[in-house]
Amino acid sequence: MLTYEDVTAHLLQAAAGVKLVTHPEYWMNTRTLEREFACTCHIGPCEEAEQQSSCTVSFTWGPLDTSLSLEGPAGVCDFFHESEQDCEHLHTRAIPPLVIDLTYTLALNGAIISDNTLLSLAQVLKLCASEHSQRTVETRPGVSMILQDNALRPDAITLQQRVELPIWHPEGMHGLHDDPTMRPKGRAEHSYQAGDDDGDEMVVADDPHPEEWLPQVLVEVCQDIMRVLHALNATVSYNLSDNAN
Repeated sequence: MLTYEDVTAHLLQAAAGVKLVTHPEYWMNTRTLEREFACTCHIGPCEEAEQQSSCTVSFTWGPLDTSLSLEGPAGVCDFFHESEQDCEHLHTRAIPPLVIDLTYTLALNGAIISDNTLLSLAQVLKLCASEHSQRTVETRPGVSMILQDNALRPDAITLQQRVELPIWHPEGMHGLHDDPTMRPKGRAEHSYQAGDDDGDEMVVADDPHPEEWLPQVLVEVCQDIMRVLHALNATVSYNLSDNAN
């Protein structure tokens, strides 16, 4: 069983372990009963944070997550209707993961950059972030603009990444892989039943015990963040100095 407090505590502990400076914030949406967490992370002292890249880590914990935490994958069924043994909710791969969003921000600090250089820099940063990330499923670059001297100028480059943690999936982290060879032996062999003639399989709800592996996965996520921040700082410094020359 996991709770919202468990996930936030594991995340902050993992960040501290890799020497990330964190600034956590917590919210409660009284309309949807969703709990929201956001934490700005950076390297080095806070006084120099504005001159360096930073990463905001965020996720939302809703009532369905609470139900899944208490009941496991069977909580999907219990959340929507009365439990039935032949319900598709109890025999599905479509169990929603816990999604952690990573948003990197790289301030340009007033540097004047041409459109071509800005595009090239955004592409380089996307490739750089992707190469240093093991747990993310996508990387999307963007540019934030400010109005200065009656003209729009680039203010910062942003990179958005997403980490999907299948903490409720019967196979745990192995639920990320479709390759049958990646499935764990033993318990997983009993977690699958033969499907129809097309070779489809049904997943039988089981207890994935995310509390056993989630702390280490979050350490790996924070290690990714640290590597990406170092790489982005180096890349931006090199490209801006080269552009100035």
